Amino acid sequence: MNIAEYLYRTAQIQPAREALFLGHECVATYAEFAARAGRVATWLQARGVVAGMPVAIFMKNLPEYLVVQYGIWMAGAVAVPINAKLHGREAAWIIENAEAGLVFTSGGLTEALKDAGCTAELVSVQSAEFAGIESVISLSAPVSRQADDLCWLFYTSGTTGRPKGVMITNRMLQAMALCYFVDVDQVFAEDAALYAAPASHGAGIYNIMHVMVGSRHVFPLSGGFDETEIFDLAAHYGRVHMFAAPTMIKRMTLVAKDTGAKGEGLRSIVYAGGPMYSADIIEAVEHFGPIFVQIYGQGECPMGISALSRHDVSERSHPRWRARLGSVGRAQSAVEVMIADAEGKPLPTGDIGEIMVRGDTVMPGYWKNPEATAKTLVNGWLMTGDMGALDADGYITMHDRSKDMIITGGSNVYPREVEEVLLELPEVEEASVIGRAHPEWGEDVIAFVVMAKGQTLDPARLDAHCLANIARFKRPKEYLPLLALPKNNYGKVLKTELRRLLKEQK
Repeated sequence: MNIAEYLYRTAQIQPAREALFLGHECVATYAEFAARAGRVATWLQARGVVAGMPVAIFMKNLPEYLVVQYGIWMAGAVAVPINAKLHGREAAWIIENAEAGLVFTSGGLTEALKDAGCTAELVSVQSAEFAGIESVISLSAPVSRQADDLCWLFYTSGTTGRPKGVMITNRMLQAMALCYFVDVDQVFAEDAALYAAPASHGAGIYNIMHVMVGSRHVFPLSGGFDETEIFDLAAHYGRVHMFAAPTMIKRMTLVAKDTGAKGEGLRSIVYAGGPMYSADIIEAVEHFGPIFVQIYGQGECPMGISALSRHDVSERSHPRWRARLGSVGRAQSAVEVMIADAEGKPLPTGDIGEIMVRGDTVMPGYWKNPEATAKTLVNGWLMTGDMGALDADGYITMHDRSKDMIITGGSNVYPREVEEVLLELPEVEEASVIGRAHPEWGEDVIAFVVMAKGQTLDPARLDAHCLANIARFKRPKEYLPLLALPKNNYGKVLKTELRRLLKEQK
């Protein structure tokens, strides 16, 4: 089934229901939303776009984003979402690799692609050409598609090289959306989905379940993440859902505590996309209350590997609540999860190995990259590259990417464990741990530390705290101060950049 059927059906049942908002203003009902998407589909067909053809979206967060996305799907084409924070050259490479002949853009991004030499046809949603689409006849119904047909081509963040195009099918998105209702959170027509994180990624993919039930879709006037604006919109709309990276939650908590904001109107914040340290989520729950849910997924299994429920994130009476809070929850309903050794053999409960997953939310492969596909999909299992362990109750605790594990003196050190300990200190704002080559021990443990405002790094205090909480071999041999950790456009710490900085110190 075409994923756009969900919009088509909601528009039939609730045509007058308000759907798309910019700031405080409603700009489309569900009937208007579906009709506009249908006109985009008709226009695409007139330009020669046929089922299965990639069409790129390089746009900031605007209501038109969803109109264009569903228009592409209604035409049976494949949406290629590109983060608006990418450089024009990076976006142009993705467009070329995806073989997208047409790109929908928004203010400033058209010029960035032109400067990068992009040869695809560029159509700004703020242009007269796009406005002219309103005059065409809307497609009467979505083009028929099969469950395993490609509908979304998502490019990985590419922190270690060129990004790879993950092929995402209608079945994958359907399974992801249905699992959300069972494993993550309920969604109601009265809810409002707030798009403060890039619509090209998790925030945008979570539109589907909100379309299914006829929820409101709110785009901030800023077009992105602004803590004060989020608090204002949440108070205005009430029952707000949003997707956030852990770094965003940390910033929201800091601003809320500084300003006295309580987050009225925030109903659910789903977080993922990087490590959420226990100290940060405990502080967030103490301030905002039980509104948080964690999910674990990858582009190769979008939003669909595991979930840590609202109850598990906020509950403090269970004897193992801290261990559960430090986990990424339990497997979602559409997948199986296994912890395996280097040969892909299952490991006993509690042992650390690679997290492997299979099921209906797992990709069929990478776009035109059979070599990478063969390395990542092995005997029907997705090799996530993440190291973790399963406990007796099915909770998955991640220990790091396999490539980030440090081996010192023959013993394994998982950076996240050390980072968690360092972040227990109130004067430490951020920390990231990497390995440094050592002629005798193989690797040393090195910590990059960002101190809180007004605080000075005291290696002796950090050392004493680590020695009091973790094994001596795990403690950092050096603490290096930074004003900020290097991060990519999705808020993930770039350990490759930290390794470069470490080499430059020699």
